Amino acid sequence: MSSSPAPLSSHVPELGGLELLLAVVRLGSLGRAAAEVGITQPAASARIAAMERQIGVTLLERSPRGSRPTEAGALVAEWAAQVVSAAQALDAGIAALRERRDARLRVSASLTVAEYLMPGWLLALHAALPGTAVTLRAANSTEVAAQVLDGEADLGFVEGMRIPSGLDTTVIARDRLVLVVAPTHRWARRRAPVPPSEVAATRLVLREQGSGTREVLDAALASAGGLAEPLLTLASTTALKAAATTGAGPAVLSELAVADDLAAGRLVAVPVTGLDLERPLRAVWPMGAKPKGPARELLALIRTKRGPRPEQRDRTRPS
Repeated sequence: MSSSPAPLSSHVPELGGLELLLAVVRLGSLGRAAAEVGITQPAASARIAAMERQIGVTLLERSPRGSRPTEAGALVAEWAAQVVSAAQALDAGIAALRERRDARLRVSASLTVAEYLMPGWLLALHAALPGTAVTLRAANSTEVAAQVLDGEADLGFVEGMRIPSGLDTTVIARDRLVLVVAPTHRWARRRAPVPPSEVAATRLVLREQGSGTREVLDAALASAGGLAEPLLTLASTTALKAAATTGAGPAVLSELAVADDLAAGRLVAVPVTGLDLERPLRAVWPMGAKPKGPARELLALIRTKRGPRPEQRDRTRPS
């Protein structure tokens, strides 16, 4: 069984000092070496002196004609060359890893955002960063937050009112929920807005718990003293629209999702009163880890296209 390597002693110089020593040996001049590594000659002289004290041997012989290594300095320079070479290989490997990371983007988005907003945003990202491979996963807002927290997504987009602890967030757009029915439904010909009490007393086609759409509706009805009564509970916007279109019952959906159906007459928007059905759409990422690379670029593109300017970091209360 192999033993663990011993920790480095205090006599091992820092990498910058070794690079400077190699430059002096190669160029034969402390001044030229200082210029090559980007420091002043006094700073270079002080760095060499500090390294000599740390190692415990004299490394350079200085004369009006320049600087050359002592016998000990030549040995240290030979070993230093191997260390610097290994560090350069490490640097190149890290750069390759960063390039690989920057060449991909994992996005998790709520169903409304994924279906109705993300396609345009990703087209803009492809135009800006054509070499980036994007993976998009659609889920409800609770699942999106969990995927970001678990490191399964680099960036998330949610619709709900609250964000779990551990995430930072910024508002990138706003949306409004609308009550819709089939043209044959009795509310389709209604002139007066539907009050909260009647909405709460009516069995509705609803999204599942954990959905941002359901959360906003539940919060709006609760503030008016009511509670949503489910007729059907469905896990997708498409299923909700299909049920409402066939006359199963009223549904509450994003205006983004029903715009085409309203224009084509497949659904009718029913006015409501006393309910706040507006909601923010948010980008989320792990707290303290600012988005980088393609994630940062995507956020910048979204803000340019449609995001509100003043709300750069709207951190909500933890749920």
